[in-house]
Amino acid sequence: MSKKTGESVPPDPAAVAARAAEAGHRLAPGQAEALALYLELLMQWNARMNLVGARTWEQAFDDLAADSLHLAALLRDLTASGILPAEPLCLDLGAGAGLPGIPLRIVWPHGIYHMIEPREKRALFLGVTLARLGLSGTHAIRARAEDLPEPLRRANLVVSRAFMPWRDYLALAKGLLVPGGVCLVMALDAFEDKPPEGFALVRQQAYEVFPEGVAQKRYFWCFTPESVSR
Repeated sequence: MSKKTGESVPPDPAAVAARAAEAGHRLAPGQAEALALYLELLMQWNARMNLVGARTWEQAFDDLAADSLHLAALLRDLTASGILPAEPLCLDLGAGAGLPGIPLRIVWPHGIYHMIEPREKRALFLGVTLARLGLSGTHAIRARAEDLPEPLRRANLVVSRAFMPWRDYLALAKGLLVPGGVCLVMALDAFEDKPPEGFALVRQQAYEVFPEGVAQKRYFWCFTPESVSR
């Protein structure tokens, strides 16, 4: 699959929908409009705050947002297989640039989704962007994951993108999950080791993205604490 990286101009919904279709994802018109707005805001704020390495919306889609579309497909499958409830409570740790959460919520609006970000400027970006998009059941919280109140420490799903080393992330997430909850790791390699003590690997999913037009395989690892594994 070949892709061309365009110049840094605001995306329009048709261009975003076409790029998603090239990556194997069909967006409804409203989803394409929302994703175009998110990518536009991301590039505007990125010029001032260096939120992500991408310098054009095309790069941001190919290397970042595309992961979220694949993640949405995985979460639908986890729900269909009974691993996740239909309306889960989700925590997105270290959500600074809105990834994977904002593109995910555009196409997967189920349950309640809290984007946790301790840094003031990034939390501001999340709040402004969510206000513009009006995503159902999606909230930005400025806080450290370690300091979340008890009502939020009952998640069905914990996700993150490069929040901290994955073993440390699993240890932190364990205290935020309900029995049967899932901690999802976004990885560049297949998981070929033994799960850390106290965890079981319940699903591994490979998928492809095309940063700079080059196919790259990535993975989702889904862990659950062994004491409550299915």
